[in-house]
Amino acid sequence: MMRTLLVRGMLAGLVAGVLATLFAYVFGEPSVNLAIGFEESGAHEHGEELVSRTTQSTIGLFVGVGVYAIAMGGLLALAFAFAYGRIGRLRPRHTALFVTAAAFVVVVLVPFLKYPANPPAVGQEGTIQSRTELYFAFVALSIVAGVVAAFAGRTLADRYDAWTGGIVACLGYVVVMALCAWLLPVVDEVPADFPATTLWSFRTSSLGTQLTLWTVFALVFGTLADRAFTRSAARPVPQPG
Repeated sequence: MMRTLLVRGMLAGLVAGVLATLFAYVFGEPSVNLAIGFEESGAHEHGEELVSRTTQSTIGLFVGVGVYAIAMGGLLALAFAFAYGRIGRLRPRHTALFVTAAAFVVVVLVPFLKYPANPPAVGQEGTIQSRTELYFAFVALSIVAGVVAAFAGRTLADRYDAWTGGIVACLGYVVVMALCAWLLPVVDEVPADFPATTLWSFRTSSLGTQLTLWTVFALVFGTLADRAFTRSAARPVPQPG
């Protein structure tokens, strides 16, 4: 069953990656083009382009999003396999929705609130490494806090009830991440003359792309997992001869 879930998770990730790529191309690429135009306006340096913009916005975009989506699909399928049967008597479809929603909040939404995505021309070249390290450090803290909250919520649910365990776990996660966000340095390198509408459009489209990817994955994988368990339950058990 684990192999079946892993394959279906990666397949659902591929489907989600295709739709997320279409969303990014339609809603995200216009703001990227505007940001590049701002970068090339003469007031800001622009490095040599190794890959054409057309390739970046089509094949490059699909490959990048697709690889990320397939890998994410495999990891979420493993998380589903671990969670199924441990968070109440939920159907596979509902478990997939719950696990994906929780992972989206922990891995994408909360880190985005602290360190949102930036388009070209935003950010100093000398701070790329430090900004990347801060972002992934915050993601790692969020994952650790989320895992601890999940185990704590499960323990409290066994001792009291599911609502108490869930609420306390969520509040604990929020408090811990709020403290981490306060302690980690703020990164604000947006040029004073950078168009606010372009920045807003890029960030909302970036978050929208992620939301599209994770939502489509949850729906597709939930359906596939539901069918896998239904077929497994319907399979006749061989009788001893």
